[in-house]
Amino acid sequence: MDSYLFNQQYMATMRPVFNKKALYSDTTSNYVFPQEPTAYEEITIRFRTGRDNVDQAYMEWNGVSHLMTKVSHSEMFDFYEIQVQLENEPISYCFKVQSGEIIYYFDQRGAVTTPEADYLFTVIPGFSTPEWAKGAVMYQIYVDRFYNGDETNDVLDREYHYIGDYSVKVPKEQWNKYPAQMGIREFYGGDLQGVLDKLDYLQDLGIDVIYFNPLFVSPSNHKYDIQDYDYIDPHVGKIVYDEGRLLEYGERENRFAERYINRITDKRNLEASNELFAHLIEEAHKRGIRVIMDGVFNHCGSFNKWLDRERIYENAEGYEKGAYIAADSPYRNFFLFHDSHDGRWPYNTTYDGWWGHDTLPKLHYEGSQELFDYILRIGEKWVSAPFHADGWRLDVAADLGMSPEMNHRFWQEFRRRVKQANPDAIILAEHYGDPKPWLNGKEWDTVMNYDAFMEPLTWFLTGMQKHSDDFRGDLLGNADSFWGAMNYHGARMTSPSREVSMNELSNHDHSRFLTRTNRKVGRTNSLGPEAANQGINKAVMREAVAVQMTWPGAPTIYYGDEAGVCGFTDPDNRRTYPWGNEDHELINFHKEMIRLHKSRPELLKGSLKPVLNDYNVLSYGRFTDTSRTVVLVNNNDHEITKDFPVWFLGIPKESTITRVMLSDEYGFTTSKVSYTVSGGSLLVTLPKTSVAVFIHEDEDDTTARKSTFLGNFLKK
Repeated sequence: MDSYLFNQQYMATMRPVFNKKALYSDTTSNYVFPQEPTAYEEITIRFRTGRDNVDQAYMEWNGVSHLMTKVSHSEMFDFYEIQVQLENEPISYCFKVQSGEIIYYFDQRGAVTTPEADYLFTVIPGFSTPEWAKGAVMYQIYVDRFYNGDETNDVLDREYHYIGDYSVKVPKEQWNKYPAQMGIREFYGGDLQGVLDKLDYLQDLGIDVIYFNPLFVSPSNHKYDIQDYDYIDPHVGKIVYDEGRLLEYGERENRFAERYINRITDKRNLEASNELFAHLIEEAHKRGIRVIMDGVFNHCGSFNKWLDRERIYENAEGYEKGAYIAADSPYRNFFLFHDSHDGRWPYNTTYDGWWGHDTLPKLHYEGSQELFDYILRIGEKWVSAPFHADGWRLDVAADLGMSPEMNHRFWQEFRRRVKQANPDAIILAEHYGDPKPWLNGKEWDTVMNYDAFMEPLTWFLTGMQKHSDDFRGDLLGNADSFWGAMNYHGARMTSPSREVSMNELSNHDHSRFLTRTNRKVGRTNSLGPEAANQGINKAVMREAVAVQMTWPGAPTIYYGDEAGVCGFTDPDNRRTYPWGNEDHELINFHKEMIRLHKSRPELLKGSLKPVLNDYNVLSYGRFTDTSRTVVLVNNNDHEITKDFPVWFLGIPKESTITRVMLSDEYGFTTSKVSYTVSGGSLLVTLPKTSVAVFIHEDEDDTTARKSTFLGNFLKK
């Protein structure tokens, strides 16, 4: 036999079996350097294979195979790199490996025989997101329901009339009552002074960011129907001038009490409220806490000074006539009117409202450059001195404008202006569906992560739809569905967006997660609010929190979730924070998981890889070159014992790993327990309805693999 042929056959028999699980790459800073490159910069892209397991590794880009260079190895892996000279356009790529006659590709799904465009890795030159927001722990506050720190600014009974009835002040002694079914006119008195009073609590909890639901002048407690974008509502701010008498409905032609008009139109109250907000941000910043505002720029409210359908600004000093009041109003082209009025009250003129709601008139950017510029100025104003807010959450951002062209044009200019005013500000959009058209480096930074976090996790752990409107037994505990959804929707974001995405379990639009654990389908109008508290499972809630605090992105707590607040969807999800009646065990669990989250570099910016999944079993690892976290979830109603392979997270095949958190039906413990990794696997017995978190890190970083990539990373 020819000696060359013999050697080839001999080497083939000696080659280790091709190991798909060893293949790995992503677009975190572990595998792309720099992770957020500028245009025309050279980047290094890295790929991992099994040790001596492949003949060649390629980066597949624009239909061309680019040979990669093996630069280093560890006990288990080889590391390949390639330098790529960027232009000013995104690049999308995958990898190809060849081992003898075996060829595999690697995209965001893992090792595949055929790559797909939807799952290619993408790097966008010039796109960066704020460093402070990567993995930041956020806390959402619906201010009327958080804490009443100043009773002098409370909305009064019958202070004004809105959508068919009067405003209602909830007495102080009824703070814990359930919200009314038509609760938009119902005020509990929570305010900015209340948040100031509780900053120490928030700091002790460990949060990094406060996200406020809207704070601008508005007649509702939710404030998504804004009257005046230039001022904080005195009812959550400060009332220093309070004159005028309360009038009965119908006593005055414009139907509103004089006292109300004075309270929210008098510039002394408005300026004092703005000053209080600036003070709150200053105090939050002193504690290392950032502040994000809610920007409702798709629509305003019928009370808005530009429209003034309720005629509260008509004779107020310093205000122009509203577009509903006068055909020659300077704001007439801010809205899309469908007819004209004859100048007599009541007017019958109609205009576009968001989803047809006439209390939410849609802003007509196509009709007014002045409106376009005004809202851009608002975007700049609140992230600049003297306020220094740290960014915007954008309400129904994909709906803004009457056309896709206007929508993208506006958000591109909004990003430019806001980032120019405050380069460190975040732009975070509410969005359902594919966000990729906006996450292009020129518009939004990221999104509220419904599709690639809240929904898949809710289905897996509870089988419930996020409004508690449906139960799906086929999705409960379905690990394949969970990972399929996470992979597909996660692939619609690049790493800069994903690392700052808002990962919530609950918010003001959906049922509380703790209520979803009872698997009751319905709402407060069909089941009553007490049903939201019945049959809940706090062990499942702790599973969810553990995943939330160990998943890529910014874990975001909806006020009161940490204290055990329940509730069906809006308005029941807007219950008050239960001061004096908190679930302290649940608060302490949040504190421990937040502490763990913030102490581990792999949880802030590391890579993610599934471990082993089965029915009602979820397991994954987060890792860097030198540190790893392993999360194991048993959502079954019985104990399980399984061997979890962890070697492909970089954990040595014969080593020790430490359990730092265990939660089950009886509570939780942070007592450290050592486990042995044998043959690359971790044998664990998990109690019913439990989650366990393990950590592993190299004992001596000087033994860590040093490559060109790692050297560059350390220089940074």
